[in-house]
Amino acid sequence: MRLGIVGAGWAGLSAAIQARLAGHEVHLFEAAADAGGRARRLSLLLPDGTSCYADNGQHILIGAYRDTLAMLQRVNAAPMEPDQLLRMPLTLCHPDGSGLRLPKAPAPLDALVGIAQAQGWNWADKWSLLRTVLAWQLRGFQCAPDATVASLCQTLRPRVMHSLIEPLCVSALNTPAAEASGQVFLRVLKDSLMGGQGASHLLLPRCDLGGLLAEPALRWLQNNQVAVHLGCRIQQLRQQVSGWQLVPQDNSILATSRQDWPPQSHVFDHVIWATSATVAARAVADASASAATAASAAMQRWAACAEALRYEAISTVYVFAPGARLSQAMLALPSSPQWPAQFVFDRGQLGGPTGLLAFVISASRDEREVLLNQVLAQATHQLSGHLGPAAQGTLMHVQTVVEKRATFACTPGLVRPPVRITNGLLACGDYTEGPYPATLEGAVRSGMQAVQALD
Repeated sequence: MRLGIVGAGWAGLSAAIQARLAGHEVHLFEAAADAGGRARRLSLLLPDGTSCYADNGQHILIGAYRDTLAMLQRVNAAPMEPDQLLRMPLTLCHPDGSGLRLPKAPAPLDALVGIAQAQGWNWADKWSLLRTVLAWQLRGFQCAPDATVASLCQTLRPRVMHSLIEPLCVSALNTPAAEASGQVFLRVLKDSLMGGQGASHLLLPRCDLGGLLAEPALRWLQNNQVAVHLGCRIQQLRQQVSGWQLVPQDNSILATSRQDWPPQSHVFDHVIWATSATVAARAVADASASAATAASAAMQRWAACAEALRYEAISTVYVFAPGARLSQAMLALPSSPQWPAQFVFDRGQLGGPTGLLAFVISASRDEREVLLNQVLAQATHQLSGHLGPAAQGTLMHVQTVVEKRATFACTPGLVRPPVRITNGLLACGDYTEGPYPATLEGAVRSGMQAVQALD
């Protein structure tokens, strides 16, 4: 088949790789000059005048992300670990050492031992978590469709809820526990805690995500005869008798594969739309106006479903403290409305400059300036005495990144757009129908599912 894919984020890259492996002729279009979508590279200027790269937000992979890890392994010429990914057992420890740290042991023994040895919890806390997790396992990690994470956890002690479940929920689903889907949360727990050896491990990128996936994926695609068109914005989608036409903006600049660019009259057998839900909904709704009657109705329904999604923001506050080094690369932070960051990452232990810290606020709802002041106060209070003996001076702000539409709000009973829009037209993205929240794994799986759904 001749396949056009619009969007070169992780979902679009996954679809392009899967389609080429299946033997299809593939054209990949990306409006930006670089691939990667929302997981993109960011240039930072530190207070001492040096510059470095980070990401627009701190991303985490887990060992249960089988499809993502398989794709990364395929496109990278060398093994990823330990050079590109720091692997560590699931650890949610606070700066004072309290919290949960799973040992290196087979699942589910690692979870049982980790809970039993959790620091700062009494036996009533530990028993409440063990009892609740065993009850979830006996029910096959299933719950009522309208259950929230908070309602699932009513038997848990407050300390466990606040120090473990709430940060786990907001980091995995980017939705507060009182609003988050219990079923999606249980699915993530099942795949990680019960997914076999290493499934619950955290994998922290040691390089920016462009270097981790986008750039190796583009090289792989070009080496495997995929026509990649960067800097090429698709202005219009049109249904034709024999397929779907993609019409670029007249001023699009093709960064690569210029000689392979199909003329505007070119029609693809199938098109996979792999942009954000907002852009996809607008493009599909516009195309429905000139589509055949049956296709038009299906496209309007799909666009309405995509347009109805609500979103949650993720904010990342980059702070610099010369010589600072945390006890480990990632620490959980006690959070509250006044102290909003749930995690802090030591970028110096993740391939960045020593002293650069990334504070992450999932389900972020305050204004940028408010967040900055709150995080600086939180860092001063909670990390005082925990920055290492070489730390000098005060914490200095570097940059604050607010992704207002970072993920969809993963609420109970949420209806997500299907992969198939109508005959010959499909969509992929972490927002499409599937068991996972808006994660890198969800994006990769959606790309693979779209190729598998080709007529």
